[in-house]
Amino acid sequence: MISRHSTASGAHFAFTDRWGGVSAVPYEELNLGGAVGDDPQAVRTNRGLAATALGIDPARVVWMNQVHGPDVVVVDGPWGSDAEIPAVDAVVTARRGLALAVLTADCTPVLLADPVAKVAAAAHAGRPGMLAGVVPAAVEAMVKLGADPARVIARTGPAVCGRCYEVPKEMRADAAAIEPAAYAETSWGTPAVDVTAGVHAQLERLGVRDREQSPVCTLESGDHFSYRRDRTTGRLAGYVWLD
Repeated sequence: MISRHSTASGAHFAFTDRWGGVSAVPYEELNLGGAVGDDPQAVRTNRGLAATALGIDPARVVWMNQVHGPDVVVVDGPWGSDAEIPAVDAVVTARRGLALAVLTADCTPVLLADPVAKVAAAAHAGRPGMLAGVVPAAVEAMVKLGADPARVIARTGPAVCGRCYEVPKEMRADAAAIEPAAYAETSWGTPAVDVTAGVHAQLERLGVRDREQSPVCTLESGDHFSYRRDRTTGRLAGYVWLD
């Protein structure tokens, strides 16, 4: 169920795979996305199963209404209802024990934490969001709460890799003009974009040195959801929280 779960100085990071839930085909099994057509009760059950496996309270998880943009919101508690969830692609908190979640199915999930300042962030970095600067915006919001980029721990989860994310030549050129590190080529020799490489380049420039990247390509892995591969499919989740 949990493809990766690490702890560093009181900062916790976790990424799910697709197994261990109750959703039926084509969302089997651990779909955590509530806006992809799955049965809402199955999603609620899956979110509870994932939280329980991580040892966190399902009611203390903050989700986002992700729109592929650069907007960030600072939170100090869960939303009151689904109607109150804002359209943002990054959430930041200085509240201990509050878990921040990001949903993906090819985009890059970015988890950040400064365990000294006790500030954490979760960001959804697809190609548009990465180019729009959602990750630098999240780090900026963390700094305003007392975080230091030199102390920030960054973990990026399963995402489509640059060897598989084929795009038109013009799109690659436009992306590379904004973030040169995103320039890539598929394994079959066509233009591509490497979103995760772009995210890590941005973090490097911001002074975030403690970074790790998942080796999993969602498009290649049958253990993970991939929108580019399957279109109608579930969503993975990344979680970050602080003791």
